[in-house]
Amino acid sequence: MSSGSGKVLLGVLAGVAIGATLGILFAPDKGSVTRRKISRKGDEYAEELEEKFHEFIEEVTKKFEDLKGEAEEPVENTEHKVENATT
Repeated sequence: MSSGSGKVLLGVLAGVAIGATLGILFAPDKGSVTRRKISRKGDEYAEELEEKFHEFIEEVTKKFEDLKGEAEEPVENTEHKVENATT
């Protein structure tokens, strides 16, 4: 996931959360029921956001490991060439 798509995803999730909260606030329920709904929805969105964050971190870690491996190959090849040249 690129930085741009991560921002878009966060924006969409924030928009959905705000829309759901406003919908609940304007619903004709008792205050206690409304607070319970808001709390439940907040928990759901927090869980979704945490899951997306972990997916993002896993993807960044994988890309870092891939780049690290790509950077190590030329170093290992150079070390091998130096060893062969000195023997």
